[in-house]
Amino acid sequence: MNHYDLIVIGSGPSGRSAAIQAGKLGRRVMVVERFARLGGVSAHTGTIPSKTLRETVLNLSGWRERSFYGRSYRAREDIGAADLKARLHMTIDHEVDVLEHQFNRNHVDTLTGEAHFLSDKEISVKQPSGEVCTFTADKFLIATGTRPFRPDYVPFNGKTVLDGDEFLDMDDLPRSLVVIGAGVIGVEYATMFSALDIRVTLIEPRETFLDFIDRQLIDEFTHQIRENGVDLRLGAAVEKVEDRGTFVEVSLDNGRHVRADMLLFSAGRMGATDALNLKAAGLETDHRGRIKVDRKSYQTDVPHIYATGDVIGHPSLASTSLQQGRVAACHALDTPTLKESPWFPYGIYSVPEMSTCGMSEEEAQKREIPYEVGVARFRETSRGHIMGLEHGMLKMLVSLKTRRLLGVQIVGEGATELIHIAQAVLNLHGTVDYFVENTFNYPTLAEAYKIAGLDAFNRMPIPDEFKKAAKPKTAKKK
Repeated sequence: MNHYDLIVIGSGPSGRSAAIQAGKLGRRVMVVERFARLGGVSAHTGTIPSKTLRETVLNLSGWRERSFYGRSYRAREDIGAADLKARLHMTIDHEVDVLEHQFNRNHVDTLTGEAHFLSDKEISVKQPSGEVCTFTADKFLIATGTRPFRPDYVPFNGKTVLDGDEFLDMDDLPRSLVVIGAGVIGVEYATMFSALDIRVTLIEPRETFLDFIDRQLIDEFTHQIRENGVDLRLGAAVEKVEDRGTFVEVSLDNGRHVRADMLLFSAGRMGATDALNLKAAGLETDHRGRIKVDRKSYQTDVPHIYATGDVIGHPSLASTSLQQGRVAACHALDTPTLKESPWFPYGIYSVPEMSTCGMSEEEAQKREIPYEVGVARFRETSRGHIMGLEHGMLKMLVSLKTRRLLGVQIVGEGATELIHIAQAVLNLHGTVDYFVENTFNYPTLAEAYKIAGLDAFNRMPIPDEFKKAAKPKTAKKK
């Protein structure tokens, strides 16, 4: 029988969560994955590998201990590509094993091959053996993710000129690296390799980068990465990239040239939709190969075909993709589901890491919301001293009218973990008073919330209920 209730194309975060959700609902579901192993880009070339690489780099280089033992301190003197890959492969193997177990436990069928729509109700799958099978389904979910944008003027060779998906397969660590594109991927890899004392030049054609992050946070981050050795060049467009054999040369429109052993091109990604034959299903994509959907149900223009994850564009996070897949599967299978929370965190696993949730100061200004700011430096916390943190800050935005938390931005050690406190308070409509009234474990970096909360609280007008409570009672006259 080749008919399913739901066919999921792609096994990344959103495809995985959709298939497991459908399996838990007792529906007949199949996942089609074009690569030999399950997990998609997230497990093999994206989220999991890059974050594993970051942790490996920080551990082997002794980065976290340098504030105590000096900049020359190394946990391991000679670090090679093989050292970075060893932990990488162990982590990926574990990730795939867990995913296969989840699919088996929830009776999800899997098939390796390339899916191709024959109509809006039928697909063909070309397997690695060359055999082609056809399947029909009541509902389809497209979760094919993205692939790197590879412009013609960049001479990719898989060795010294690489895209974001090839980068982790390098045979040797370069002595110098140039990264084109200061998006999330480019910034993460540039700062990781700088932590290995590799000379890194990060080029961004625009005058600014990571524009969805609060500008004060970016200023703090920029100062730190430059101090760590990253040569950041903003507002310089790339005119030419040349592979000269022993080095790669980049020519900029300002007349300057950059030479390095290796080049990483990370300026954008495209929806991996080319091979799907979407026209046969009645669907179209934008110029970046992305699919338009209803953001509440994740239905495409063809109601029984859904799309989730990076293939639909912003915010392109593994965390949001997991949630999108679950919501889409429930909607497709007519099962009530909770709504998605309005505020979700962004995490950038650079060195130092950054994370935000809620509004930036620029967004609050654009919306003309009166606000106050509270700031805490990690060095102001006892835990920060214990850890030897010289940098790191937490910034909090609070509404002057309602006292509600508007947003939190964090740069520094543990930022991606700490942000969930802000996420909870935001989604529960909490106020600055929460941080002032509650006790935090001591010593922790989470105390920065208390410090920032008090900083904002002390700048704000005293609430009426506080004034009444503080007003002394007068003695009654006899």
